[in-house]
This record gives sequence, structure tokens and C-alpha cells, in this order.
Amino acid sequence: MKVTIASPREEKRREKGKEAANNLLEQWKSKAREGEKKKKLIWLELTGCAGNIISLLNGIDPGLEELLQKQIDLCYNNSLMTAEGDQAMKQLFTTADDEFILAVEGAVTTKDEQYNSIGRYQGRLISAMEAIQYLGQRAKSVIAVGTCATYGGISAAHPNPSGSISVIKALQNIRSDVISLPGCPSHPDWFLGTLAYLILYGTSPTLDSENRPILFYGLTIHDNCTRRSFFEKRIFARQLGEQTCMIALGCRGPITRTDCPTREWNSYLNWPIGANTPCIGCAHRTFPDGTSPFVQYERSATSTEASKENNKRRK
Repeated sequence: MKVTIASPREEKRREKGKEAANNLLEQWKSKAREGEKKKKLIWLELTGCAGNIISLLNGIDPGLEELLQKQIDLCYNNSLMTAEGDQAMKQLFTTADDEFILAVEGAVTTKDEQYNSIGRYQGRLISAMEAIQYLGQRAKSVIAVGTCATYGGISAAHPNPSGSISVIKALQNIRSDVISLPGCPSHPDWFLGTLAYLILYGTSPTLDSENRPILFYGLTIHDNCTRRSFFEKRIFARQLGEQTCMIALGCRGPITRTDCPTREWNSYLNWPIGANTPCIGCAHRTFPDGTSPFVQYERSATSTEASKENNKRRK
């Protein structure tokens, strides 16, 4: 059973944010219907699990089929394209001679190119670092999709044998305008909404200090949590499955900024807390080393970040 207890004010705030994102996507689809030329997109997969391109396949508004038919010319993605070998690599580098948007998932290895290469071109192995720097300086816009691309994530977790770094760090001497869409994985709407904004307005949406679109990352999960009322009344779950506030179980909602409570996942059906599991902070810059363990039974609710944060706000 899904618990939805929120004040009318909280509900209004959630609906406002969701409506803004929906309006953006509708404008984008309207442009596509007017016959505007499709923009070229390169989706590069580096050191990661391909979870973000799989997440994109779950997008429904628009879905992938509509996206490819009407709005985007997906010129390169090694998971979805039919070309392979030199033919695929030629398509990649040919696209880089034209205007394109670059989306990157996965971190960038630095210790040895054998950890991650994107393929061979004209007999030479192309490392992840070579690919991101070559494409990163030519792209009109760069979007780091997922926590590995944004912060290093699981790929850079201790002891990090591959020396993985984020896409932002790999491009720090080339450009500073990389858009960050952390999440493990990133929600399809976060990518599609950002892409829609870039195409509609030719510039990035408003970003915060970590280059995340405020449209999707403006509030913490704790701010919008459907169980916030339990937190205010100091009613805390002590075991998984209890349908109250999960702060005492180590929920990372107070430090994690996404709109998961309002957007939800799997075609807008549910989200982790709705399924009775704490937020593990997968979109936080310290994930996973800094947000684990993901469940703590001995934790006191009064010592959580949420309590500290609320105390500051009340002063």
C-alpha cells in the first residue's frame, strides 16, 4: 500500500514542479510537429553499467520511439546502434564534425586504457579519456548522465583500482558548462527534460552550484517526501516495512536532491520510499562510499542530518 500523507501546501508545491517539467516537454513535442530539423545526439558509454541508457528506454513521455522518429537523430550509442566496428566508429567521428549534443554515462578511467576503451578505429584502440576529451571540446553541449558520470559514483568507489574520475573532472581544462544529471540511474525525464530545454532555448536550464538543473534537483527528497508528516510528528520506522518516516533507518532523503517523490519511477508508478525502503542517496555526490550503509537499525533519529537541517531552519 502506498502512503500519501501531505499537507495541501506540499501537494501544491509538488504539482507546480511537475507541471513545469510537463509544459517543457509539451513545447518540445510541439516544435517537433512543426517539422524542425532533428538535433544530432551522441550517447557515449564509458566506465559504468549501462543503467542510464536502459533507464532512458523506460521513458514514456516521450517514449524512445517518438524521440527517435521526431526529435533526435541518435547518431551513436554502442548499445542501441546496429553498426559495429570501424563502421560504428566512423559514424561517431563523422558526427563530431557537425553540430551535436553529447550525453555521457559512466566515469572516465585514468590508470590504464585497458580498463575502458570505446573501440578500435583504423586499428588503434580509443580510450575513454581520449574519446571524452575529443568529443567534449567539439560538442555544443555536454550532459553527464548518472552518478558515475557526474561524481565518479560506484566506478570511483574505494579502492577505485581503475582511477575513475567524473566526466566533469576529465573535462575541467576544456569546459566548465557540463550539465550534471546524477542518479543511479538518472530518471528518463531528467535527461529528456534537459535535452528539451537545450533544443528549445539553445542554452542550459538554470543550474545549481553543482551544475544540476534546479527544475529536477531544486529540493531535497526530504523536503517533498510523502512521509514528511510522520517526521514532523516524530513517528519513525524501526524496521523495514513500517510505513512511517525512515530517518532512523538511515534514509538519505535529507541530503539528496531529486524530485523522486513527485515524479516517481517505472512509468510514474512508485519510488523507493513508496516501496518501504529508505532513500540510499544514489544522486548524492558522495554515493556510494559516503551514503552507505544503506540501512542502519541502531541509528537515532535525533542525530540525523534532517534533524540538524530542520533545527537550522527553525532558528
